[in-house]
Amino acid sequence: MEVHSEPVKIGLSSSRLDRIKTWMQGYVDGGKLPGAITLVARHGKIVFCEAMGYGDLENKKPLALDSILRFYSMSKPITAVAIMMLYEKGLFQLDDPLSNYIPAFKDMQVYQSGSSDNMTTSPAATPITIHHLLTHTSGLTYGMENQGGVPGLYAENRTDFYPNDGPLASVVDRLAEIPLEFEPGSRWEYSVAFDVLGHLVEKVSGQTLDAFLKENIFDPLGMNDTGFFVPENKQDRFVSLYQCTPEARLELMESAADSLLTSPVETLSGGGGLVSTLADYFCFTEMLRNKGELNGHRLLGRKSVELMTCNHMPGDLADMGQPTFCETTYEGIGFGLGMSVMIDPAKAKILGTPGEYAWGGYASTAFWVDPVEDLTVIFLTQLIPSGAYPIRRELRVLTYQALVD
Repeated sequence: MEVHSEPVKIGLSSSRLDRIKTWMQGYVDGGKLPGAITLVARHGKIVFCEAMGYGDLENKKPLALDSILRFYSMSKPITAVAIMMLYEKGLFQLDDPLSNYIPAFKDMQVYQSGSSDNMTTSPAATPITIHHLLTHTSGLTYGMENQGGVPGLYAENRTDFYPNDGPLASVVDRLAEIPLEFEPGSRWEYSVAFDVLGHLVEKVSGQTLDAFLKENIFDPLGMNDTGFFVPENKQDRFVSLYQCTPEARLELMESAADSLLTSPVETLSGGGGLVSTLADYFCFTEMLRNKGELNGHRLLGRKSVELMTCNHMPGDLADMGQPTFCETTYEGIGFGLGMSVMIDPAKAKILGTPGEYAWGGYASTAFWVDPVEDLTVIFLTQLIPSGAYPIRRELRVLTYQALVD
């Protein structure tokens, strides 16, 4: 990946960008991250691109710019683009009830009280819509790391869409039998909504999710290393996954060799199933930055990208019952279709620009695009949980302080 030799010509200080390298080195040398990759681009030109540390600590295998990593929830914006491509064909409206396409979600119940084996529910007053799914306001949740009766049922019924939870259609059908955590539209809660949207892609397009994404997104954008598993001829570039222990030490969670993702998976998770590389995901963010087009391949119309990247909440996410998420405050932050949207940097108490859009993944990966500054940032590592350290907030400051025009 070619790095622009004179960042100052596009409004960034080289010496200030070097602070990012020092920051990355501190995390790696301090044993907080196994390795890290950071890319900063402006006007589509890369001005900073560094990889350091290890993709496999045990075997001292370096983390490289072409390493293949688990992108987890950075899959969600890709699934959102797939949905919007089908929307542009006039195949549905965003406020259509989901049950029009997946009948199992008709007549949903909403949790009121009780445990997973003794629960009181009431009929949902509002049907789940496609828009609810795209904005995480559907009443769905996650079983992992959440407490209460409904998350308990997710765990019991294997509805977090892990690689071997079953065919996508069967997992979605099991999910539809579980009561909603809350009334659709009443609050924001991170959820398996994008896994349901992945199945909606299949229902509407008539293709499997992996086939649709490859034909309509990955191949046109040249995302040749992105998919739901790592084929054998690329496994030498796949990296291991680590977790942060209570003592703030690194512990191997899943080696690359032992990963379920080294062979075709049963459950195609549109919410968190993709592996990818820095170069591939930069192609995706460049398409968004260019309002739906890259290198002559138009995936979406300009107005569709603008709709995806504006705030769809009545206020910020704190107003919707989510004051913080991972290490990030959600005061001053809204949500679009598949990604967060900056509303007010002063309220968020962080450097930024109204209108920038972003998202991250479970292994502490992140990206954001700032249309006003024409700036793109991607950060990659493989550490869970996301939020073990204030990586996203620190990198935002380090990036914006380097702007000099």
